Amino acid sequence: MPKYSTGGAGGGGGGQSCELCGSSSDSLRTANVAGAELTVCPSCASHDETQKKTEASDDEQERKRKAAQNTARQFDARTGDSTRWEEEGTNYESDRLPYLVSDYGERVVRARQDAGFQREEVAEELDIDEKDLLAVEQGRATQASVGGSVVAALEEFLDVELADE
Repeated sequence: MPKYSTGGAGGGGGGQSCELCGSSSDSLRTANVAGAELTVCPSCASHDETQKKTEASDDEQERKRKAAQNTARQFDARTGDSTRWEEEGTNYESDRLPYLVSDYGERVVRARQDAGFQREEVAEELDIDEKDLLAVEQGRATQASVGGSVVAALEEFLDVELADE
Protein backbone atom coordinates (compact mmCIF):
# COMPACT_ATOMS: atom_id res chain seq x y z
CA MET A 1 0.00 0.00 0.00
CA PRO A 2 1.44 3.42 -0.93
CA LYS A 3 2.64 5.55 1.92
CA TYR A 4 2.45 9.05 0.27
CA SER A 5 4.72 10.62 2.82
CA THR A 6 7.50 13.12 2.61
CA GLY A 7 9.49 11.67 5.46
CA GLY A 8 11.66 8.61 5.72
CA ALA A 9 10.12 5.17 5.64
CA GLY A 10 9.32 3.90 9.07
CA GLY A 11 8.06 0.66 10.43
CA GLY A 12 11.33 -1.19 10.83
CA GLY A 13 12.67 -3.67 8.30
CA GLY A 14 16.19 -3.39 7.02
CA GLY A 15 15.43 -2.56 3.35
CA GLN A 16 14.41 0.76 2.01
CA SER A 17 11.02 1.22 0.44
CA CYS A 18 9.61 3.57 -2.18
CA GLU A 19 7.71 6.43 -0.62
CA LEU A 20 5.29 6.44 -3.55
CA CYS A 21 4.32 2.78 -4.07
CA GLY A 22 5.80 1.18 -0.93
CA SER A 23 7.83 -1.47 -2.74
CA SER A 24 11.24 -2.41 -1.41
CA SER A 25 14.22 -1.68 -3.63
CA ASP A 26 17.97 -1.34 -3.35
CA SER A 27 18.07 1.34 -6.11
CA LEU A 28 15.95 4.17 -4.74
CA ARG A 29 16.47 7.74 -5.85
CA THR A 30 15.14 11.15 -4.93
CA ALA A 31 12.35 12.56 -7.08
CA ASN A 32 10.12 15.62 -7.03
CA VAL A 33 6.53 14.37 -7.17
CA ALA A 34 3.73 16.94 -6.88
CA GLY A 35 6.13 19.33 -5.19
CA ALA A 36 7.34 16.83 -2.59
CA GLU A 37 10.83 15.37 -2.43
CA LEU A 38 10.32 11.61 -2.26
CA THR A 39 12.57 8.58 -2.34
CA VAL A 40 11.19 6.43 -5.15
CA CYS A 41 11.90 3.13 -6.86
CA PRO A 42 12.84 2.89 -10.58
CA SER A 43 9.21 2.10 -11.46
CA CYS A 44 7.96 5.33 -9.87
CA ALA A 45 10.86 7.46 -11.16
CA SER A 46 8.78 8.34 -14.23
CA HIS A 47 6.68 10.58 -11.96
CA ASP A 48 9.69 12.81 -11.29
CA GLU A 49 8.63 16.32 -12.39
CA THR A 50 12.23 17.51 -12.55
CA GLN A 51 12.95 14.89 -15.22
CA LYS A 52 9.78 15.85 -17.13
CA LYS A 53 10.82 19.51 -17.15
CA THR A 54 14.25 18.61 -18.51
CA GLU A 55 12.69 16.47 -21.23
CA ALA A 56 10.22 19.27 -22.07
CA SER A 57 13.09 21.74 -22.22
CA ASP A 58 15.02 19.43 -24.56
CA ASP A 59 11.89 19.03 -26.71
CA GLU A 60 11.43 22.80 -26.83
CA GLN A 61 15.05 23.33 -27.89
CA GLU A 62 14.67 20.71 -30.62
CA ARG A 63 11.43 22.33 -31.79
CA LYS A 64 13.11 25.75 -31.98
CA ARG A 65 16.07 24.29 -33.87
CA LYS A 66 13.76 22.67 -36.42
CA ALA A 67 11.73 25.88 -36.76
CA ALA A 68 14.89 27.84 -37.52
CA GLN A 69 15.92 25.28 -40.14
CA ASN A 70 12.48 25.42 -41.75
CA THR A 71 12.56 29.22 -41.83
CA ALA A 72 15.96 29.15 -43.51
CA ARG A 73 14.72 26.62 -46.07
CA GLN A 74 11.62 28.72 -46.80
CA PHE A 75 13.73 31.86 -47.17
CA ASP A 76 16.07 30.08 -49.59
CA ALA A 77 13.08 28.71 -51.52
CA ARG A 78 11.54 32.20 -51.86
CA THR A 79 14.73 33.93 -52.89
CA GLY A 80 16.24 31.18 -54.99
CA ASP A 81 18.86 29.42 -52.95
CA SER A 82 21.79 30.22 -50.74
CA THR A 83 24.38 29.74 -53.48
CA ARG A 84 23.66 33.32 -54.59
CA TRP A 85 25.07 34.57 -51.30
CA GLU A 86 27.94 32.13 -51.31
CA GLU A 87 29.06 32.93 -54.86
CA GLU A 88 28.14 36.58 -55.40
CA GLY A 89 28.02 37.94 -51.89
CA THR A 90 26.37 41.27 -51.24
CA ASN A 91 27.90 44.64 -51.93
CA TYR A 92 26.16 46.93 -49.47
CA GLU A 93 28.66 49.73 -50.00
CA SER A 94 27.81 50.34 -53.64
CA ASP A 95 24.03 49.96 -53.35
CA ARG A 96 23.03 50.71 -49.77
CA LEU A 97 19.45 50.24 -48.74
CA PRO A 98 18.21 53.45 -47.09
CA TYR A 99 16.31 53.52 -43.83
CA LEU A 100 12.76 52.77 -44.86
CA VAL A 101 9.48 54.07 -43.44
CA SER A 102 7.66 51.50 -41.35
CA ASP A 103 4.88 50.85 -43.88
CA TYR A 104 7.00 50.94 -47.04
CA GLY A 105 5.60 47.66 -48.39
CA GLU A 106 2.01 48.81 -48.11
CA ARG A 107 2.91 52.12 -49.74
CA VAL A 108 4.44 50.39 -52.76
CA VAL A 109 1.44 48.07 -53.20
CA ARG A 110 -1.01 50.98 -52.89
CA ALA A 111 0.94 53.21 -55.32
CA ARG A 112 1.35 50.38 -57.84
CA GLN A 113 -2.33 49.50 -57.73
CA ASP A 114 -3.40 53.17 -57.88
CA ALA A 115 -1.25 53.57 -61.00
CA GLY A 116 -2.95 50.49 -62.50
CA PHE A 117 0.16 48.31 -62.80
CA GLN A 118 0.65 44.63 -62.16
CA ARG A 119 3.80 43.61 -60.29
CA GLU A 120 5.27 42.05 -63.44
CA GLU A 121 4.76 45.29 -65.38
CA VAL A 122 6.58 47.41 -62.81
CA ALA A 123 9.47 44.92 -62.61
CA GLU A 124 9.78 44.88 -66.40
CA GLU A 125 9.52 48.67 -66.75
CA LEU A 126 12.22 49.26 -64.13
CA ASP A 127 14.32 46.28 -65.25
CA ILE A 128 14.39 44.86 -61.72
CA ASP A 129 13.91 41.32 -60.51
CA GLU A 130 10.25 40.64 -59.70
CA LYS A 131 11.40 38.79 -56.56
CA ASP A 132 12.98 42.02 -55.32
CA LEU A 133 9.77 43.95 -55.96
CA LEU A 134 7.79 41.28 -54.13
CA ALA A 135 10.20 41.46 -51.20
CA VAL A 136 9.72 45.23 -50.99
CA GLU A 137 5.93 44.88 -51.18
CA GLN A 138 6.00 42.28 -48.42
CA GLY A 139 8.13 44.53 -46.20
CA ARG A 140 11.19 42.28 -46.23
CA ALA A 141 13.59 44.30 -48.35
CA THR A 142 16.37 44.00 -45.78
CA GLN A 143 16.07 40.23 -45.42
CA ALA A 144 16.06 39.80 -49.22
CA SER A 145 19.05 42.16 -49.57
CA VAL A 146 17.24 44.45 -51.99
CA GLY A 147 19.54 47.24 -53.11
CA GLY A 148 18.92 50.92 -52.54
CA SER A 149 18.75 51.45 -56.31
CA VAL A 150 15.57 49.33 -56.44
CA VAL A 151 13.96 51.44 -53.73
CA ALA A 152 15.03 54.67 -55.46
CA ALA A 153 13.63 53.46 -58.79
CA LEU A 154 10.33 52.52 -57.15
CA GLU A 155 10.11 55.90 -55.42
CA GLU A 156 10.63 57.73 -58.68
CA PHE A 157 8.46 55.52 -60.89
CA LEU A 158 5.51 55.26 -58.49
CA ASP A 159 5.94 58.74 -56.99
CA VAL A 160 5.96 57.35 -53.47
CA GLU A 161 8.20 58.09 -50.46
CA LEU A 162 9.82 54.99 -49.01
CA ALA A 163 13.05 56.24 -47.45
CA ASP A 164 12.92 57.61 -43.93
CA GLU A 165 15.18 60.63 -44.06
